[in-house]
Amino acid sequence: MVLLAVLLYFCFLYGISRLTSRKADNDTFYRANRRAPWYMVAFGMIGASISGVTFVSVPGMVLTSQMTYLQVCLGFIVGYVVVAFVLLPLYYRLSLTSIYAYLGQRLGWQSYQTGAWFFLLSKMSGSAVKFYVVCMILQQFVFDPMGIPFLVNVVGMVLLVWLYTRRGGIGTLVFTDSFQTLCLFTALILIILQVISMMHLTIGEAVDVVKDSEMSRIFVFDDWKSPHHFWKQFLSGIFIVVVMTGLDQDMMQKNLTCKTLRDAQKDMCSYGVAFLPANLLFLSLGILLVTLLHHPSSLSLHTSDIIHQTSSISPDALLPTFIQSTSSIFHHTSSIFHLTSSIFVIGILAASFSSADSALTSLTTSYCVDIRQRPDDERLRKRTHLVMCLAFVLFILLFRTVNSTSLIDAIYILVSYTYGPLLGLFAFGLFTKLQPNDRLTPYICIASPLLCYALDTLSQHLWAYHFGYELLMLNGLFTFVGLWVGTKNKDHAVTA
Repeated sequence: MVLLAVLLYFCFLYGISRLTSRKADNDTFYRANRRAPWYMVAFGMIGASISGVTFVSVPGMVLTSQMTYLQVCLGFIVGYVVVAFVLLPLYYRLSLTSIYAYLGQRLGWQSYQTGAWFFLLSKMSGSAVKFYVVCMILQQFVFDPMGIPFLVNVVGMVLLVWLYTRRGGIGTLVFTDSFQTLCLFTALILIILQVISMMHLTIGEAVDVVKDSEMSRIFVFDDWKSPHHFWKQFLSGIFIVVVMTGLDQDMMQKNLTCKTLRDAQKDMCSYGVAFLPANLLFLSLGILLVTLLHHPSSLSLHTSDIIHQTSSISPDALLPTFIQSTSSIFHHTSSIFHLTSSIFVIGILAASFSSADSALTSLTTSYCVDIRQRPDDERLRKRTHLVMCLAFVLFILLFRTVNSTSLIDAIYILVSYTYGPLLGLFAFGLFTKLQPNDRLTPYICIASPLLCYALDTLSQHLWAYHFGYELLMLNGLFTFVGLWVGTKNKDHAVTA
């Protein structure tokens, strides 16, 4: 039943692709001919911004940090407003296909190329890791029971992404992402309703369970050393959005498909606000699951068996293990849990593919437009898109071969470090009129993350303080200062 659901899901995606890629050209692939309805872009961007890892991990966050993640989501809202009214006007005024072209116009060729290569490195690494995690889950739920090897799983999944994005590109993704967002939230709500049913609660009673739980704490003002302190989380949320959305070609490419700047701003603000209730649902599911697993007295014998199997799992495994346990326990007695497994897998697919497809499309765009400077070469674009898919497969298989959690953590750290220089580059261009020494920019952008790493290591050793999200801001500051120090003539200003 799970495999059938997956096949039907991809049939829908491919059907949407066929309908939306008719008469597609390079402008359709890169910018959707600047005709995308803003409300479609906004709805689809919610799913594109929620990866499969988020779908799996966020419910379990209540075990370690309660609902304090919502403080970051509040910062997201402010961040999206900043992007909408500071960065989007600039991108639309310059009519950019790739946002890194701004660096070339304002700072110089080396700054332009540095920004593009930093994006390519971070996006390929981060997206491949996220997709690897999802492939592992699919292997566990779908392919291992059928005896299908992991290599076939990965190649098949990436091939399906290539099939529905190869012609229409971003023009197709505007519509497929909307469909995938609908699937994602349908799956989330159905899983929540299933858990409520198992607890023999009404929806109102479930809301009370979440509200009264010790894990429902949102705000932390009393411990400034805590990584969950409000101002650390709130300010970090602002900068995370500014950098990882406003300065990220993957996230911005869809927003640049809207007809007008005003439409793009409505799109940005709409889906920015939507992150708060979306993550509230994920965290509420986490509280309900933990309550179900630790208060079995009023539940059935079967549910007690589930509790025994899942009581000692890690936060990231909370939801997947619960789904797997319910499916195995009720394998011969109830079709509803087969349905739950299918819903869970579809939710994972929707979350992961809506981020993976846009990542591959933006990587293709950046390479053709920024690195090769040949945006009109359709043959190059098609070859590049295929090569990016192959590189995606190789990255995933590398993670599988090493099979090291520490490597995955290291890649995530690498991705977080690579966004700092982009923050510094754009901030220098936007908030100063100075002209940096363009030849030094690559060295400054490499030195800044290394300096941050050294400072983080030293602070842990001397003061037992570990930098969190604030490291991104520090990284950007180091890049900004390096560009300022390397300025050729501080009395010379540009008017870009």
